[in-house]
Amino acid sequence: MKPRSHMPGTGLSFGFRAAIAIAVLVGGYLLFEFGRLQADYNIVDTIAEKQDLYDEIDGLEGEIAGLKQEIALLETHREIDREAYKVVETNLTDLQRKIQEQSDAIAFYRGIVSPKDGGRGLRVQDLKLTRGKDERHFNVRLVLVQVMKHDRSVKGEVAFSLDGALNGVATTFKLPQLLPEGVSSSWPFAFRYFQDFDKELVLPDGFLPEKINVEVKSNTKSIASISESFDWLAGPS
Repeated sequence: MKPRSHMPGTGLSFGFRAAIAIAVLVGGYLLFEFGRLQADYNIVDTIAEKQDLYDEIDGLEGEIAGLKQEIALLETHREIDREAYKVVETNLTDLQRKIQEQSDAIAFYRGIVSPKDGGRGLRVQDLKLTRGKDERHFNVRLVLVQVMKHDRSVKGEVAFSLDGALNGVATTFKLPQLLPEGVSSSWPFAFRYFQDFDKELVLPDGFLPEKINVEVKSNTKSIASISESFDWLAGPS
């Protein structure tokens, strides 16, 4: 049998190389872990930090949700306050209007019963002009009263006219010339305390009114007729 030949140093060379490779790998890993430890970094700490961040995010999202609910609640309260303010404002306006109406009524009746000037007989208590719906149309409201003396009714008729300028020329128009077509020009009155009237006037084209003349003609004995003039002042409709 032929003896097997061996090359000197072959087995030692392979084992040595394997040992060196393993040593290199182990050394590399140890160096990596050493580097992470030097940087205060490890897997456990990383997981813990991530969990802390998740917890913080959850907490912030909860705060955001709470703030949104608070904002919605404040918006609701603001709407309620706004509606409540509107109700109070409307009620206050209505109350002020009613107070004014009552004050006007008191002043009106005081003027009938006890006028400041102590006069007696017929009087124009109020005359008001407002614009109508159509151009050159106006509404006139006249209130006649009998002051101090109320033991009998007074009867008569109102004569109404306007002074002004027609195309630059001084002109006076009487009531029949100022009424809409088909409306009676008769203006009778009969009352013991007061009576109010509403009339619609239509101004002639080119006429600019300046004065309103009202003559209250009494047909009742011992009650004198009166005449008054007013400036033409027309308010909004």
